[in-house]
Amino acid sequence: MALEASTYKLGAGDVISIRVYGAGDLSFESLRLTDAGTFSFPFLGEVRAAGKTTTALAVALTDALKGGYFVSPQVSVTLIEYRPFFVKGEVKKPGSYPYQPGLTLRKAITLAGGLTPLASSRRITVIHEGDPDQKPEKASMDAAIKPGDIIDIGQGLF
Repeated sequence: MALEASTYKLGAGDVISIRVYGAGDLSFESLRLTDAGTFSFPFLGEVRAAGKTTTALAVALTDALKGGYFVSPQVSVTLIEYRPFFVKGEVKKPGSYPYQPGLTLRKAITLAGGLTPLASSRRITVIHEGDPDQKPEKASMDAAIKPGDIIDIGQGLF
């Protein structure tokens, strides 16, 4: 069975490690991407990682280093930590939380301490990070949550 390449797109706040085999000075264990989704790399300056998979970023770094720095560089990029998601509104502990693969709305609310007595299960919306309009969408408890998403739990007074 062949391993499938990850389709996860890197973004601001993700933490990656980069390994350039045979060049320890160019290997980094923990690089957090800036708010612009970039990081600084020796010889190359600011490198844009946002919107790329780890595989695509490794290929881009390999190609960039091939120019005059190395004859045949071997680069690997690994995702160490996903960017957080956010929960606000009627939960006991609003804030940012580390993303975990397979996260659902139900699990995210549990991480945030559960719903308050004023919470409405019918007034829950999610703004997905990749949505250019940043439009809140109604979500069920089994809806998938992604890194960077913003969950808003509204009040249900009556």
